[in-house]
Amino acid sequence: MTGEQVVQRANAYFDSGAFRQVLARRIALQTESQKQDCDALLMQYLQQEIMPPLRALGFELHLCDNPEAANRPFLIAVHIEDPALPTLLSYGHGDVVFGDDDNWRSDLSPWRLHEEGDRWYGRGSADNKGQHSINLAALEQVFQARGGRLGFNCKLIFEMGEEISSPGLAEICRRQQDLLQADLFIASDGPRLNAMQPTLFLGSRGCVNFRLSIRARDNAYHSGNWGGLLSNPGTQLANALASLVNQHGQLQVAALQPPALDDAMRAILRELDVGGQPHDPQIDENWGEAGLTPSERLYGWNTLEVLAYQTGNPQRPMNAIPASATAVCQLRFVVGTDWQRLVEHLQAHLQARGFGNVEVEWLRGSPATRLNPQDPLVHWALDIMQHTSGKKPALLPNLGGSLPNDVFADILELPTLWVPHSYPACGQHGVNEHMLQSIAREGLQIMTRLFWELGENGGDVLAQRRREATR
Repeated sequence: MTGEQVVQRANAYFDSGAFRQVLARRIALQTESQKQDCDALLMQYLQQEIMPPLRALGFELHLCDNPEAANRPFLIAVHIEDPALPTLLSYGHGDVVFGDDDNWRSDLSPWRLHEEGDRWYGRGSADNKGQHSINLAALEQVFQARGGRLGFNCKLIFEMGEEISSPGLAEICRRQQDLLQADLFIASDGPRLNAMQPTLFLGSRGCVNFRLSIRARDNAYHSGNWGGLLSNPGTQLANALASLVNQHGQLQVAALQPPALDDAMRAILRELDVGGQPHDPQIDENWGEAGLTPSERLYGWNTLEVLAYQTGNPQRPMNAIPASATAVCQLRFVVGTDWQRLVEHLQAHLQARGFGNVEVEWLRGSPATRLNPQDPLVHWALDIMQHTSGKKPALLPNLGGSLPNDVFADILELPTLWVPHSYPACGQHGVNEHMLQSIAREGLQIMTRLFWELGENGGDVLAQRRREATR
């Protein structure tokens, strides 16, 4: 059987409605990991929806307790055909954000797949049930086409707490490094560059959330009696923020800026058109780092955003000088940023500008990752994607958002390839979340061909990669 024939089999499977039935069943399980009363449903998703199809493919299944979050389990599945064959590690998460049932369109429910034109509505359709369902279906197509073999070794890890920042994922991977040992990582999450263009991304920007606060005194005081005599923390904090990021959205903290973009990275990013699709917001052309294109600002630079700001009582403003002010901010950053010393850098920057009374508090953070775009695996994947879809795929050095990719890239030390099956306007984390049937069908074609070719020539590509690493 040829790769083209296997893709035809995958098309027939999708067009039969069988994939839709599987996705509808998975969407119906209300696996909201933020809720404390959904423990049984989270386990049910693994035991009912993930374990049976993997068992049918000959995987050994290991249910693991979460070392950091009770009742947010992990499933590790292992299928070894021959130790000499390439070993793939993949990933998915079965939990979803809050359904937010009351705010969906009146004829929709987050827990019922609803078809409307090219759209399949339902919570998790894009993030991440639809995406990992495509990849599991692709594995099934290859397994059946090879008569009960994949042609490579395969391992998968599923978590049920990604939407609460993946507690325990790093630790379980440290504890199970031998079980999870592999040669490469391929998975699906996040959006494509746009609905029309297959996309490959190689990592993600890192993210640090932090809080800035000024606590001037215990009480608010009458602005008429004390105005001009007492410092206003709201005014002070606004000026402190303006010293970090200016009126054009440009990061002003030199120690938190990334390395300059080199010619190779600029050439990659020059190929990307950001925004401009239906339902996308209009880009503010004069916002962000000067001298960079929109794609360079999004994928190659750092941004500091104010997520929330409060002083006084916004709901019931009083004629009083507030006692305190606070802002929650976020730094999105690329590889090469000195992010782990963020608090130290901010304190030094603020102190030098007369804002020594601003308290800086680290909330949470995750590192940036990026596989070398010149890696042979990248060229291998891009060629397969283009041949299968007939379209030139977009290559993102890293996703603009964040994923737990550092677990796979840094802890497990794997080359990471992400092939997303959603698009930016899919409603992920919002109401009316949906997957496009056209993307799902194309995604199944691409993943089926990727897995087929991994069994055909994956060993040769990995050997080339090892040779280049020793030069």
